[in-house]
Amino acid sequence: METATFRAEVHAQLEQIGQADIVVGIPSYNNAHTIGHVVRAVQGGLAKYFPGHKAVIVNSDGGSSDGTMEVVRSSAIADFSEILLHHRIEPVAKIALPYSGIPGKGSAFRTIFEIAGILQAKACAVVDSDLRSITPEWIELLIKPVLAGGYDYVAPLYHRHKFDGTITNSIVYPLTRALYGKRVRQPIGGDFGFSGAIARYYLTKDVWESDVARFGIDIWMTTTAIANGFKVTQSFLGAKIHDAKDPGTDLSNMLYQVVSATFELMENYADTWRPIRSSEPVPAFGFEYTVGLEPVNVNTARMLHTFREGIRNLGEIWRDILGAGDLSEVERVGAQADDEFHFPIALWTRIVYDYALAFHHQVMPVEHLIKSMTPLYVGKTASFILTAKDMGQQQAEAEIEKLCMEFENSKEYLISNWK
Repeated sequence: METATFRAEVHAQLEQIGQADIVVGIPSYNNAHTIGHVVRAVQGGLAKYFPGHKAVIVNSDGGSSDGTMEVVRSSAIADFSEILLHHRIEPVAKIALPYSGIPGKGSAFRTIFEIAGILQAKACAVVDSDLRSITPEWIELLIKPVLAGGYDYVAPLYHRHKFDGTITNSIVYPLTRALYGKRVRQPIGGDFGFSGAIARYYLTKDVWESDVARFGIDIWMTTTAIANGFKVTQSFLGAKIHDAKDPGTDLSNMLYQVVSATFELMENYADTWRPIRSSEPVPAFGFEYTVGLEPVNVNTARMLHTFREGIRNLGEIWRDILGAGDLSEVERVGAQADDEFHFPIALWTRIVYDYALAFHHQVMPVEHLIKSMTPLYVGKTASFILTAKDMGQQQAEAEIEKLCMEFENSKEYLISNWK
């Protein structure tokens, strides 16, 4: 196993620390205006819930030019008595360092796993550097199931706006649930808890020069944990409110990144998922409560235009992937009036499975393949928004549950065509 090389001052810091019970990693890239809050919340959580444990905060930075690492080094809670009832505190060490390797979140995580391994940490967590809703309680909820419950992997459970996280809701959650049989609601959530044992296991995998190191790390961590029989749970963290992603970034890029990583994992774990025929709930920690959510603005007219443009321009490609029957079904969906627009979930499920099969059979170059899925995904999302626009959060969640069951009930279609 090749290990990362750290600069001399980092080695000196690690030698000085020696061993730690808990490592909390914060990957970053130009997050100077938000990361101070995240660091203070982590410090508060460690001091409040794990006062007798030796803990280290690791900021793994992708070459920020806005002073992110300096903010990490200088961020501290001025007076712990404001948040604590007792003062038995092991001091929390902080390490801020640039990671090496391919630019991306996966490389940042690799550095955090390396340090957790060197320090022989029992429990670890990673949290996003742009979180505005993180509280000290998140640290308890991500770490405690590992330290006290014997779990290896803690996925996040958030309340999100019904129109937020649509790639998760319409593709990644239903697909991973149907494949691997575990109902992990936020498989690409970004904030995770995990054991030192699984951190060491992740390091043995030969993915650190691949797309996983750039952008597929969240789904890779979740799937690797489930498919290899590690003990998995989830914790309710409240709302996830973070910096809005750059509206200039192309939706098809994000879809490509997440879906290509998910399909690649299907290849690696085909022997694991093929025998599975149903799903089971995953235990959940934390007190679930209602939270105020920031509105998500959507323009369904523009989305429907994108979908219909796809029908006009990508028909030949779609015929190769979906077959003539489902293509004519897609064309029928596109011909509906805007106010009656509905994308059937059985059709959508077959489309996702057909794309997975096209990936498996290497029908065309991967990027070309998955980016051709964008207008279909946009059409399906528009349909969900129109269906759920007057629904409460629970009713909208029930619609996602229906889709998940469709994926599970139609899995035989995927298996019989996989070969």
